[in-house]
Amino acid sequence: MDHLLQVKIGVLIGLLLLTLLFGFIPARLKWFRDIGTEFHHQVLSFISCFAGGVFLAACLLDIIPDYLSDISAELSSQTVQSSFPLPEFIMAAGFFMVLILEKIVLNCREIRGSHDERAPLLTESRNGHVQHGHGAVRGPDLESSGHHVHVDFQAHSPFRSFILFLSLSLHSVFEGLAIGLQSTDSKVLEICAAILIHKSIIVFSLSLKLVQSAVPSAWITAYLFIFALMSPIGIAIGISVMEAQLSAGALIQAVLEGLAAGTFIYITFMEILPHELNSAGNQLLKVIFILVGFSIMAGLMFFLG
Repeated sequence: MDHLLQVKIGVLIGLLLLTLLFGFIPARLKWFRDIGTEFHHQVLSFISCFAGGVFLAACLLDIIPDYLSDISAELSSQTVQSSFPLPEFIMAAGFFMVLILEKIVLNCREIRGSHDERAPLLTESRNGHVQHGHGAVRGPDLESSGHHVHVDFQAHSPFRSFILFLSLSLHSVFEGLAIGLQSTDSKVLEICAAILIHKSIIVFSLSLKLVQSAVPSAWITAYLFIFALMSPIGIAIGISVMEAQLSAGALIQAVLEGLAAGTFIYITFMEILPHELNSAGNQLLKVIFILVGFSIMAGLMFFLG
C-alpha cells in the first residue's frame, strides 16, 4: 500500500469518527432535549439561529458555488452551448422536487385523516404573534402562559429535516469524492482540513435540527451514522476511480449536485430561517446570531478555501 493511499484511508477514518463525535453532542446531551426555563428556551433559540446562519453560508458560499463551477466545467468539456440557464434550471428542479414531494406527503396524511402536519406554515396565535406550523404534538405555549419567548420545539417538520439530511448527505459524498480523487498527500490533507472544520459545525447544526423536529432518538442515531459515512463513501469511490483508471461520470455527478443544491435552497429558506425569524421575541439578537453563524462559516471558507 503506497503512502498516498494510507493518507486517504487515515482521512476517511478521521472524518467518520469526528463527524460522529460532533453529531452526538446535541443528540445525546439531555440539555438539548429538555423543555426548561425561559433562559433555556432563549439559549436554544439562539443556538438554532446560529445553525441557521451556518446553513445559509453552506448554501450560498459552498454548495451552490461548487455546483455551478462543476456544471460549467463539465458543460464546457462537453461543448454544450446554450443561452438557456441550464445550471439554474437544474437547481430549480431540485427545489420543486422537494416542494411537490412534501405536498404529496401532506395530502396523503390529510386523506388518511391525520392532522399531524395540516397546520399552515405560518399561523397566527391568540395574542397575534406569528407562529410556525408543522407539529404533531405542540409544546406548551410559553407566550400565553406568561413567558415571552416563543420556541415551539415541535414546529420543525420531520419531513423537512429528512430532506435536509438527504441533501447534506449527497453533498458530503461529493466532498469525499474530491478527497479521493487527489493525487498528492498535501492536497488531500488540505481539503480534508477544510471539510473537517466546516462539516463539524454543520453536523452539530443538523443534529440540533433533528432533535428540534422531535425525531425519535433511534432515527437520529441512524441519520448521524449514515451522514458520517457519506464522506468516507465518497473517498472510497474516489480511491476506486483512481486505482481503476475509470471515468468518474462527471456530468451525472454535476446534475446530482444541482438537484442537491435545489433541495438545500428549499430547506434553508422554507424551514430553517422562517422558523426562528417568524417566532416572537429577541428578533435583533436572533439576526445577530444568524450573522455570527454565517460569518464563522464564511471566514472558514475564506481562510481554508
